[in-house]
Amino acid sequence: MQKLLILLALVFASTLLQSQNNSIIPQPVSFTYTRSLPFKLNAGSTIGGNTAEAQKVARQLADQITRATGYRFTVRKQGSIQLTLNKTANAEIGDEGYTLNVTTSAVKINANKPAGLFYGVQSLLQLLPPEIESPTVATAKWTIPACSVVDYPRFGWRGLMLDVSRHFFPKEDVKRYIDRMSRYKYNVFHWHLTDDEGWRIEIKSLPKLTQIGSCRVQRYGKWGVHDAPKKTEAPTDCGFYTQEDIKEIVAYAAERHIQILPEIDVPGHNSAAVASYPELCCTQDSTVMVSPGHKFAEWYGNGQFKMMVDNTLDPSSEKVYTFLDKVFTEVAALFPFQYIHAGGDECYHGYWENDPDCQALMQKEGLKTTHELQSYFTKRVEKIVKSKGKKLIGWDEILEGGLAPEAAVMSWRGLEGGIEAAKLGHFVVMSPNDYVYTDLLQGDPLVEPDQTSYKSVRLQKTYSFEPVPAEINPTYILGGQANLWTEKVPTIRQAEYMTWPRAWATADIYWSPRDSKNWDAFTQRMEKHMERYDIGGFNYARSSFDPIVTGSMVNGKLMANVTTEVNGLEIYYTLDESIPDKYSRKYTGPIEIPDGKQVTLKVSTYRNGKPSGRMVPISREEIIKRVVPAKAP
Repeated sequence: MQKLLILLALVFASTLLQSQNNSIIPQPVSFTYTRSLPFKLNAGSTIGGNTAEAQKVARQLADQITRATGYRFTVRKQGSIQLTLNKTANAEIGDEGYTLNVTTSAVKINANKPAGLFYGVQSLLQLLPPEIESPTVATAKWTIPACSVVDYPRFGWRGLMLDVSRHFFPKEDVKRYIDRMSRYKYNVFHWHLTDDEGWRIEIKSLPKLTQIGSCRVQRYGKWGVHDAPKKTEAPTDCGFYTQEDIKEIVAYAAERHIQILPEIDVPGHNSAAVASYPELCCTQDSTVMVSPGHKFAEWYGNGQFKMMVDNTLDPSSEKVYTFLDKVFTEVAALFPFQYIHAGGDECYHGYWENDPDCQALMQKEGLKTTHELQSYFTKRVEKIVKSKGKKLIGWDEILEGGLAPEAAVMSWRGLEGGIEAAKLGHFVVMSPNDYVYTDLLQGDPLVEPDQTSYKSVRLQKTYSFEPVPAEINPTYILGGQANLWTEKVPTIRQAEYMTWPRAWATADIYWSPRDSKNWDAFTQRMEKHMERYDIGGFNYARSSFDPIVTGSMVNGKLMANVTTEVNGLEIYYTLDESIPDKYSRKYTGPIEIPDGKQVTLKVSTYRNGKPSGRMVPISREEIIKRVVPAKAP
């Protein structure tokens, strides 16, 4: 009888677990709950690693578990939680894959390389209760469900970019960002270190780059409408990373199996460099200052623009190439990653077109357009980068005028640049702004922090992204990344808000099998990670739970249509200026909006009787602006 009861308990536990979705992000290749009671983590549990490298990863696991549970672990050769580097390689999982098996009595992670063990640990941590993210000792039922996992990445390049030029992030903030990346199996941190608004990396042979280029005058308020800097103002808004800082951050990332891709953006976006060394630009304009976020360009749409200051390096000056040789010599020595990003985007050619030396160079080299002149510049930069033992990667503008012989392309203006580069036999990292730019709006501009972004990328749009177009050879797609530009992101908390959950979506895209996508299942996993972030004190956006309001005209009447990205939410609304709650009118179909200049529709979402998203207040005039034209019959 006792054996029967035990068997029934096991079956019940197994059935209960089978009814649950696993909450791992990114979604594993294979995940199966097994017919066994969960593994109970307690003070008597032990952690083992079969080699010195495995024990290093085991200590990282022990530190994480100790912080949240209070249990103290000594890493040994064998343990009830066992990390093992395979003596004979498992061909299926490759260098970054792992297997994870949890039974009532043991947890086993196997991998071919330490990176695989590390990623297996990240999945294991996600199977523990959300309190594992607590920065202090927490109370929880520390169990791990019995399961079997086989997992490995779809792409070798899984990146996030953080722009630290527009707003400087202290060293500890950068580490915090890298730490979050590692939990979701990202392996490339693209560090945008230079731009018009600040030069953030110490170059010892060029001290003015940080003495002058890392500082700007202080401005507050909305970016892009600040007053221009004046020479009479003291540049007090400063920040850069010393080479010791960079070594520390590189080592920190390496411990989490993340490579750092440094970006030195040339030849455009160089106000900070020109302010430091005016002889680097065609006009040699000594009045150029580091931008504090003021308007210094006219944008005309379709990528057309005019710079009001000369922020572009002079491609005809040998001084520029000497300067860049010094920069890349020191950059290459600091960063072990095989690639250096050389920018190449949004370079204004107007000053080149009016410069006699540039025109003479074009005539000498037989260059017909300034795009070819930029290509000449990029090819010379590639030779410099290559001489340092590195490979060059740049934004897709480097295709214009002819691609440097061995350059890789990061395609941001859609997929077209990536397609073109792949067809030419060049490697590509896909990061199109239409899908994976996390600085863009992710919800209704009426309630988002940034209401002036040039476009919107909602979570569901991000999740729909497919990095490999059908018409190209997939072997040329290294992978992809999401990019965070920080003009309007002044703090790490805001950076987290803009990054997550969209970077949870891209984690799935770049790691998980292509055919594993399931929007509803993803949002369920996402909600569990939001709970983890609440406990851990990390920021994220709930914009995908907000109501989405559009307009339509039906028989001459203005109607409001309300939808949500996340399925299964209830929508409530008011038209009488009161705040909607679960006792207000429930949305069941288009809402007729009455006439009146002061009419405001207020809409909220709920789940299980609790608020889910933010309340969106929208005026009649705004609904009219959102009227979707009727389709022709």
